[in-house]
Amino acid sequence: MLGKTAGGLFWMFRSLERAENITRVIDTGQRIALTRSADDADEWASIMQTASVDLGYFEKYDELSKDAVIDWMLRDKDNPSSVLRSLESARNNARLVRTGLTHEVWEAMNGCWMEMKELLRRKVNERDLPSVLEVIRQRTGLVRGATHGTMLRNDIYDFCRIGTFLERADNTARILDVKYYVLLPSSFAVGSSLDNVQWETILRSVSADSGYRAVYGHDTNPRDIASFLVRDGRMPRSLYFCANRLMENLNFIAHDYGSGCLARDKAEALCRRLRENDIDNVFDYGLHEYIQDILISLGELSRQIEIDFRFYQ
Repeated sequence: MLGKTAGGLFWMFRSLERAENITRVIDTGQRIALTRSADDADEWASIMQTASVDLGYFEKYDELSKDAVIDWMLRDKDNPSSVLRSLESARNNARLVRTGLTHEVWEAMNGCWMEMKELLRRKVNERDLPSVLEVIRQRTGLVRGATHGTMLRNDIYDFCRIGTFLERADNTARILDVKYYVLLPSSFAVGSSLDNVQWETILRSVSADSGYRAVYGHDTNPRDIASFLVRDGRMPRSLYFCANRLMENLNFIAHDYGSGCLARDKAEALCRRLRENDIDNVFDYGLHEYIQDILISLGELSRQIEIDFRFYQ
Protein backbone atom coordinates (compact mmCIF):
# COMPACT_ATOMS: atom_id res chain seq x y z
CA MET A 1 0.00 0.00 0.00
CA LEU A 2 1.21 3.52 -0.78
CA GLY A 3 2.11 5.57 2.28
CA LYS A 4 -0.22 8.35 1.14
CA THR A 5 -3.14 5.90 1.06
CA ALA A 6 -2.27 4.50 4.48
CA GLY A 7 -2.10 8.03 5.84
CA GLY A 8 -5.46 8.91 4.31
CA LEU A 9 -7.13 5.94 5.99
CA PHE A 10 -5.40 6.65 9.31
CA TRP A 11 -6.43 10.32 9.34
CA MET A 12 -9.93 9.68 8.02
CA PHE A 13 -10.76 7.54 11.02
CA ARG A 14 -8.71 9.56 13.48
CA SER A 15 -10.60 12.71 12.44
CA LEU A 16 -13.93 10.88 12.61
CA GLU A 17 -13.15 9.70 16.14
CA ARG A 18 -11.98 13.18 17.10
CA ALA A 19 -15.28 14.71 16.02
CA GLU A 20 -17.19 12.32 18.27
CA ASN A 21 -14.76 12.80 21.12
CA ILE A 22 -15.08 16.59 21.00
CA THR A 23 -18.85 16.17 21.46
CA ARG A 24 -18.11 13.98 24.49
CA VAL A 25 -15.84 16.62 26.00
CA ILE A 26 -18.48 19.31 25.45
CA ASP A 27 -21.11 17.06 27.02
CA THR A 28 -18.82 16.45 29.99
CA GLY A 29 -18.36 20.17 30.50
CA GLN A 30 -22.07 20.81 30.23
CA ARG A 31 -22.94 18.09 32.76
CA ILE A 32 -20.27 19.13 35.24
CA ALA A 33 -21.36 22.78 34.96
CA LEU A 34 -24.81 21.68 36.16
CA THR A 35 -23.25 20.44 39.42
CA ARG A 36 -21.87 23.88 40.23
CA SER A 37 -23.72 26.64 42.02
CA ALA A 38 -22.30 29.32 39.74
CA ASP A 39 -21.41 29.59 36.07
CA ASP A 40 -17.62 29.77 36.10
CA ALA A 41 -16.00 30.63 32.78
CA ASP A 42 -12.72 29.10 33.99
CA GLU A 43 -14.35 25.68 33.83
CA TRP A 44 -14.86 26.08 30.09
CA ALA A 45 -11.26 27.15 29.73
CA SER A 46 -10.41 23.84 31.40
CA ILE A 47 -12.62 21.98 28.94
CA MET A 48 -10.76 23.58 26.03
CA GLN A 49 -7.48 22.71 27.71
CA THR A 50 -8.61 19.08 27.81
CA ALA A 51 -9.20 19.10 24.05
CA SER A 52 -6.00 21.12 23.41
CA VAL A 53 -7.93 23.90 21.65
CA ASP A 54 -7.50 26.66 24.24
CA LEU A 55 -4.56 28.49 22.64
CA GLY A 56 -6.39 29.00 19.36
CA TYR A 57 -9.47 30.26 21.14
CA PHE A 58 -7.59 32.95 23.04
CA GLU A 59 -5.81 34.04 19.87
CA LYS A 60 -9.22 34.76 18.35
CA TYR A 61 -11.29 35.91 21.35
CA ASP A 62 -10.46 38.44 24.05
CA GLU A 63 -13.06 37.16 26.52
CA LEU A 64 -14.20 33.73 27.55
CA SER A 65 -17.85 32.76 27.54
CA LYS A 66 -19.65 29.43 27.54
CA ASP A 67 -21.50 30.13 24.27
CA ALA A 68 -18.32 31.19 22.48
CA VAL A 69 -16.42 28.13 23.73
CA ILE A 70 -19.11 25.71 22.58
CA ASP A 71 -19.32 27.40 19.18
CA TRP A 72 -15.52 27.31 18.89
CA MET A 73 -15.43 23.59 19.62
CA LEU A 74 -18.44 22.66 17.50
CA ARG A 75 -18.29 24.67 14.30
CA ASP A 76 -15.61 27.36 14.13
CA LYS A 77 -13.64 27.01 10.88
CA ASP A 78 -10.60 28.61 12.51
CA ASN A 79 -10.38 25.68 14.94
CA PRO A 80 -8.82 22.69 13.13
CA SER A 81 -10.13 20.35 15.85
CA SER A 82 -13.73 21.58 15.83
CA VAL A 83 -16.38 18.98 15.07
CA LEU A 84 -17.12 20.58 11.70
CA ARG A 85 -13.47 20.81 10.64
CA SER A 86 -12.74 17.28 11.87
CA LEU A 87 -15.62 15.84 9.85
CA GLU A 88 -14.55 17.85 6.82
CA SER A 89 -11.05 16.38 7.19
CA ALA A 90 -12.48 12.87 7.56
CA ARG A 91 -14.58 13.29 4.42
CA ASN A 92 -11.69 14.74 2.39
CA ASN A 93 -9.46 11.84 3.39
CA ALA A 94 -12.27 9.40 2.56
CA ARG A 95 -12.46 10.90 -0.92
CA LEU A 96 -8.69 10.51 -1.25
CA VAL A 97 -8.88 6.77 -0.45
CA ARG A 98 -12.35 6.13 -1.87
CA THR A 99 -11.24 3.14 -3.94
CA GLY A 100 -10.13 1.40 -0.73
CA LEU A 101 -13.51 1.85 0.96
CA THR A 102 -16.71 -0.07 0.40
CA HIS A 103 -19.69 1.75 -1.08
CA GLU A 104 -21.45 1.60 2.29
CA VAL A 105 -18.57 3.23 4.15
CA TRP A 106 -18.23 6.03 1.60
CA GLU A 107 -21.97 6.72 1.59
CA ALA A 108 -22.08 6.77 5.40
CA MET A 109 -19.12 9.16 5.57
CA ASN A 110 -20.38 11.45 2.84
CA GLY A 111 -23.88 11.46 4.33
CA CYS A 112 -22.46 12.25 7.75
CA TRP A 113 -20.56 15.24 6.38
CA MET A 114 -23.52 16.59 4.42
CA GLU A 115 -25.89 16.34 7.39
CA MET A 116 -23.40 17.85 9.84
CA LYS A 117 -22.62 20.74 7.49
CA GLU A 118 -26.32 21.59 7.45
CA LEU A 119 -26.86 20.93 11.18
CA LEU A 120 -23.95 23.18 12.16
CA ARG A 121 -24.65 25.91 9.63
CA ARG A 122 -25.90 28.13 12.43
CA LYS A 123 -24.87 28.60 16.03
CA VAL A 124 -26.34 25.93 18.31
CA ASN A 125 -28.33 27.27 21.25
CA GLU A 126 -28.07 25.68 24.68
CA ARG A 127 -31.54 24.15 24.52
CA ASP A 128 -30.71 22.23 21.33
CA LEU A 129 -27.16 21.29 22.32
CA PRO A 130 -27.89 17.81 23.82
CA SER A 131 -29.83 16.68 20.74
CA VAL A 132 -27.18 18.04 18.36
CA LEU A 133 -24.40 16.22 20.23
CA GLU A 134 -26.44 13.01 20.10
CA VAL A 135 -26.96 13.30 16.32
CA ILE A 136 -23.21 13.76 15.81
CA ARG A 137 -22.47 10.62 17.83
CA GLN A 138 -25.10 8.66 15.92
CA ARG A 139 -23.80 9.68 12.49
CA THR A 140 -20.15 8.97 13.32
CA GLY A 141 -21.26 5.64 14.80
CA LEU A 142 -22.97 4.81 11.51
CA VAL A 143 -19.65 5.20 9.65
CA ARG A 144 -17.93 2.87 12.11
CA GLY A 145 -20.78 0.36 11.83
CA ALA A 146 -20.50 0.31 8.04
CA THR A 147 -16.75 -0.18 8.40
CA HIS A 148 -17.10 -3.14 10.76
CA GLY A 149 -19.88 -4.71 8.72
CA THR A 150 -18.53 -4.40 5.18
CA MET A 151 -14.73 -3.96 5.12
CA LEU A 152 -12.34 -6.78 4.29
CA ARG A 153 -9.99 -7.49 7.21
CA ASN A 154 -6.78 -6.47 5.46
CA ASP A 155 -4.21 -3.70 5.79
CA ILE A 156 -6.81 -1.10 4.75
CA TYR A 157 -8.99 -2.08 7.69
CA ASP A 158 -5.98 -2.17 10.00
CA PHE A 159 -5.02 1.45 9.27
CA CYS A 160 -8.64 2.50 9.86
CA ARG A 161 -8.56 0.83 13.25
CA ILE A 162 -5.17 2.22 14.19
CA GLY A 163 -6.39 5.78 13.59
CA THR A 164 -9.56 5.12 15.60
CA PHE A 165 -7.94 3.62 18.67
CA LEU A 166 -5.04 6.06 18.82
CA GLU A 167 -7.45 8.99 18.91
CA ARG A 168 -9.79 7.22 21.32
CA ALA A 169 -7.02 6.45 23.82
CA ASP A 170 -5.89 10.07 23.66
CA ASN A 171 -9.44 11.25 24.39
CA THR A 172 -10.04 8.91 27.33
CA ALA A 173 -6.75 9.99 28.87
CA ARG A 174 -7.64 13.67 28.50
CA ILE A 175 -11.12 13.25 29.97
CA LEU A 176 -9.67 11.41 32.97
CA ASP A 177 -7.05 14.09 33.41
CA VAL A 178 -9.46 17.01 33.27
CA LYS A 179 -11.56 15.45 36.05
CA TYR A 180 -8.75 14.66 38.43
CA TYR A 181 -6.44 17.59 37.78
CA VAL A 182 -8.51 20.50 36.51
CA LEU A 183 -12.23 20.26 37.25
CA LEU A 184 -12.18 19.19 40.89
CA PRO A 185 -12.48 22.45 42.85
CA SER A 186 -10.14 21.52 45.69
CA SER A 187 -8.74 18.64 47.69
CA PHE A 188 -11.52 19.23 50.23
CA ALA A 189 -14.09 18.02 47.67
CA VAL A 190 -12.49 14.58 47.31
CA GLY A 191 -14.99 11.97 48.42
CA SER A 192 -17.84 14.47 48.63
CA SER A 193 -21.18 14.19 46.85
CA LEU A 194 -19.88 16.74 44.31
CA ASP A 195 -16.82 14.60 43.68
CA ASN A 196 -18.96 11.48 43.14
CA VAL A 197 -21.33 13.27 40.75
CA GLN A 198 -18.37 14.44 38.67
CA TRP A 199 -16.85 10.96 38.51
CA GLU A 200 -20.21 9.56 37.38
CA THR A 201 -20.30 12.27 34.72
CA ILE A 202 -16.91 11.09 33.47
CA LEU A 203 -18.28 7.54 33.16
CA ARG A 204 -21.26 8.76 31.15
CA SER A 205 -19.05 10.87 28.90
CA VAL A 206 -17.26 7.74 27.65
CA SER A 207 -20.41 5.55 27.65
CA ALA A 208 -18.98 3.51 30.51
CA ASP A 209 -21.64 3.94 33.21
CA SER A 210 -23.58 0.73 32.55
CA GLY A 211 -20.38 -1.28 32.01
CA TYR A 212 -18.94 0.02 35.27
CA ARG A 213 -22.05 -0.96 37.22
CA ALA A 214 -21.99 -4.43 35.68
CA VAL A 215 -18.48 -4.89 37.09
CA TYR A 216 -18.48 -2.87 40.32
CA GLY A 217 -22.15 -2.37 41.23
CA HIS A 218 -23.74 0.97 42.04
CA ASP A 219 -21.11 2.26 44.45
CA THR A 220 -18.74 4.65 42.70
CA ASN A 221 -15.29 5.61 43.90
CA PRO A 222 -12.33 7.22 42.13
CA ARG A 223 -10.05 4.19 42.44
CA ASP A 224 -12.47 1.77 40.73
CA ILE A 225 -13.47 4.27 38.05
CA ALA A 226 -9.86 5.08 37.22
CA SER A 227 -9.00 1.37 37.16
CA PHE A 228 -11.95 0.68 34.85
CA LEU A 229 -10.99 3.44 32.39
CA VAL A 230 -7.25 2.76 32.51
CA ARG A 231 -6.81 -1.02 32.85
CA ASP A 232 -10.02 -2.94 32.02
CA GLY A 233 -9.49 -4.91 28.81
CA ARG A 234 -13.24 -5.33 28.23
CA MET A 235 -14.18 -1.65 28.23
CA PRO A 236 -13.87 -0.41 24.58
CA ARG A 237 -12.75 3.08 25.58
CA SER A 238 -10.28 2.13 28.30
CA LEU A 239 -6.62 2.96 27.72
CA TYR A 240 -5.59 -0.69 27.86
CA PHE A 241 -8.31 -1.82 25.44
CA CYS A 242 -7.26 0.83 22.91
CA ALA A 243 -3.54 0.13 23.30
CA ASN A 244 -4.14 -3.61 22.91
CA ARG A 245 -6.09 -3.06 19.68
CA LEU A 246 -3.34 -0.81 18.38
CA MET A 247 -0.79 -3.53 19.04
CA GLU A 248 -2.98 -6.18 17.41
CA ASN A 249 -3.53 -4.21 14.21
CA LEU A 250 0.13 -3.26 13.97
CA ASN A 251 0.95 -6.96 14.38
CA PHE A 252 -1.44 -7.83 11.54
CA ILE A 253 0.26 -5.28 9.28
CA ALA A 254 3.72 -6.53 10.25
CA HIS A 255 2.62 -10.09 9.43
CA ASP A 256 1.12 -9.06 6.07
CA TYR A 257 4.22 -7.07 5.10
CA GLY A 258 6.64 -9.66 6.46
CA SER A 259 8.58 -7.19 8.58
CA GLY A 260 8.44 -5.57 12.00
CA CYS A 261 8.34 -1.87 12.81
CA LEU A 262 9.26 0.43 15.67
CA ALA A 263 5.64 1.50 16.06
CA ARG A 264 4.63 -2.04 16.98
CA ASP A 265 7.37 -2.14 19.63
CA LYS A 266 6.13 1.16 21.09
CA ALA A 267 2.53 -0.10 21.16
CA GLU A 268 3.64 -3.29 22.88
CA ALA A 269 5.57 -1.31 25.51
CA LEU A 270 2.52 0.89 26.13
CA CYS A 271 0.31 -2.19 26.52
CA ARG A 272 2.72 -3.73 28.99
CA ARG A 273 2.87 -0.56 31.07
CA LEU A 274 -0.92 -0.27 31.25
CA ARG A 275 -1.33 -3.95 32.09
CA GLU A 276 1.38 -4.25 34.73
CA ASN A 277 0.83 -1.02 36.70
CA ASP A 278 -1.61 -1.62 39.54
CA ILE A 279 -4.04 1.27 39.99
CA ASP A 280 -2.80 1.86 43.54
CA ASN A 281 0.68 2.41 42.14
CA VAL A 282 -0.79 4.79 39.60
CA PHE A 283 -2.41 6.88 42.34
CA ASP A 284 0.80 6.80 44.38
CA TYR A 285 2.71 8.06 41.36
CA GLY A 286 0.00 10.63 40.64
CA LEU A 287 -2.87 10.10 38.22
CA HIS A 288 -2.22 13.39 36.45
CA GLU A 289 1.46 12.60 36.03
CA TYR A 290 0.68 9.07 34.85
CA ILE A 291 -1.86 10.32 32.30
CA GLN A 292 0.59 12.93 31.02
CA ASP A 293 3.17 10.17 30.48
CA ILE A 294 0.58 8.12 28.56
CA LEU A 295 -0.30 11.12 26.37
CA ILE A 296 3.37 11.63 25.56
CA SER A 297 3.68 7.92 24.66
CA LEU A 298 0.62 8.15 22.39
CA GLY A 299 2.07 11.19 20.64
CA GLU A 300 5.37 9.38 20.08
CA LEU A 301 3.52 6.32 18.79
CA SER A 302 1.55 8.45 16.32
CA ARG A 303 4.73 10.03 14.96
CA GLN A 304 6.43 6.63 14.69
CA ILE A 305 3.50 5.22 12.70
CA GLU A 306 3.79 8.12 10.24
CA ILE A 307 7.53 7.45 9.88
CA ASP A 308 7.31 3.65 9.62
CA PHE A 309 4.62 3.68 6.92
CA ARG A 310 5.82 6.80 5.06
CA PHE A 311 2.48 8.61 5.17
CA TYR A 312 3.72 11.58 3.15
CA GLN A 313 5.46 9.72 0.34
